[in-house]
Amino acid sequence: MQRLYQKTDKHLIPALERFSFPGRIEVIQSEQEACRAISVLRRHDIVGIDTETRPTFRRGAMRPVALLQISTLDICFLFRLNMIGLPTCVADLLEDPAIRKVGLSLINDAQAMKRRSRPLKPAAWIDIQPIVRQMGIEDQSLQKIVANVLGKYLSKRAQLTNWEADVLTEAQKLYAATDAYACLVLYHRLTDLQQSGDYVVEKPESPQSSN
Repeated sequence: MQRLYQKTDKHLIPALERFSFPGRIEVIQSEQEACRAISVLRRHDIVGIDTETRPTFRRGAMRPVALLQISTLDICFLFRLNMIGLPTCVADLLEDPAIRKVGLSLINDAQAMKRRSRPLKPAAWIDIQPIVRQMGIEDQSLQKIVANVLGKYLSKRAQLTNWEADVLTEAQKLYAATDAYACLVLYHRLTDLQQSGDYVVEKPESPQSSN
């Protein structure tokens, strides 16, 4: 029986074992590379997705999505949308109902990507947040959900770095891949728990209550 928590105590998260993507990471910087990557991804019926945007630090200012990461369990492709836009082959995958795309707060990602391409018609997009809410978990951030469900620490240190830099650092690449991969791993774990019913959600008065 797995113990989950209605709310995760953020102060306990850094002490957990680090969670990171274990596979191969490929940075995509041309349309030709993008279409080759999509041909690999189309061999899978489910992938994890996420996006990154360069921070502005100015109230009300918004920038287009700089990076789209799409991950399987063993390879993650980082599509540099600030360099190549959103190629048709990538948009077609995002709109393909035969391939499930798992992420977090996906409505925001879809709206943000519209600035890089034609209006998207997302199909088979699966958001983690409604799933955890249905299970009685109030955590909504990826870091807290990973801590709650997987018992691991997901670092957010690279989140506010420059995602439009000429060259992404190794830390940026690992951070981006890990976020997309985490969504996929979480989906598999959450659906397993839902099907088995082998979990209990502890209330806030438990030792791991939220502040």
